[in-house]
Amino acid sequence: MAARRTTKKPNVSADELKAYYRDMLLIRRFEEKAGQLYGMGLIGGFCHLYIGQEAVVVGLEAAAEEGDKRITSYRDHGHMLACGMDPNGVMAELTGREGGYSKGKGGSMHMFSKEKHFYGGHGIVAAQVPLGAGLAFADKYQENGRVTFTYFGDGAANQGQVYETFNMAALWKLPCIFVIENNQYAMGTSQQRSTSSAEIWERGKAFGIPGEAVDGMDVLAVKAAGETAVAHCRSGKGPYILEIKTYRYRGHSMSDPAKYRTREEVQKMRDERDPIEAVRNMLLQGKHATEDDLKAIDKDIKKIVNESADFAKDSPEPPLEELWTDIYATEVPQEA
Repeated sequence: MAARRTTKKPNVSADELKAYYRDMLLIRRFEEKAGQLYGMGLIGGFCHLYIGQEAVVVGLEAAAEEGDKRITSYRDHGHMLACGMDPNGVMAELTGREGGYSKGKGGSMHMFSKEKHFYGGHGIVAAQVPLGAGLAFADKYQENGRVTFTYFGDGAANQGQVYETFNMAALWKLPCIFVIENNQYAMGTSQQRSTSSAEIWERGKAFGIPGEAVDGMDVLAVKAAGETAVAHCRSGKGPYILEIKTYRYRGHSMSDPAKYRTREEVQKMRDERDPIEAVRNMLLQGKHATEDDLKAIDKDIKKIVNESADFAKDSPEPPLEELWTDIYATEVPQEA
């Protein structure tokens, strides 16, 4: 069966296109700053950057509505920013400070926001996939019309719990969009060497789950595919799979030298397929923005990111007694 790929592009206004540019640029600049802080020793532990993959989450958030949920892996900073979480709180959490979203106790890999319906980055490979189905089950049970975006990578797609989840999601027709962020290298092994099927989304056919492959370097293509998936789930037809083909410019984590690919390959992607440059060119060629307009956006984004770094540095480390809080729920739900 030939791979089904989305080809339609949504009609978007100049203001929408500028918003996508701004959102992707915020993620790019934020991650660059996070890399700097990691190098200075201000971010400890693991740190997985999203540079190169910005169009994935920005495109899908453009297709989401208020109340929709999202859950992902440990490469999660971009998802947080795209759903509207405060850069100050995100950066403070990365640096383990009290002003962070998890009060400095979660770090890069474990952040949550109930307000923004962000249910965390998860350090165990593919562990978030059944949790995402659980979130979607709650929505179906409550009949609230919401959907859940469950993100995982090409490496995680080979975990058995993914297919157990596919089975239950299809059986119960859960409003869950399974988003495979295929950056082609998992932790450090190319898809060709680790995965038997060239099109991972087609594995859903065994469970009767439709899906498609998407160009993850094109934010408009991602938005269009996201709208298709959202409409499918909201109509009660069950889950949908999006395999979004993207590319990370950095190593798997900050400690990964990425020797499994050449510098020339990475540079070629940067030069020819960068998602932010693509939108920049659309804005300029369509006369929706001038060079000065885009420079002003970049200046504003850099200010936001620098302020987030300053906020993180100024925020105190959590006191020792804080380690014993937030272990148990403080509110016990009342029986109906």
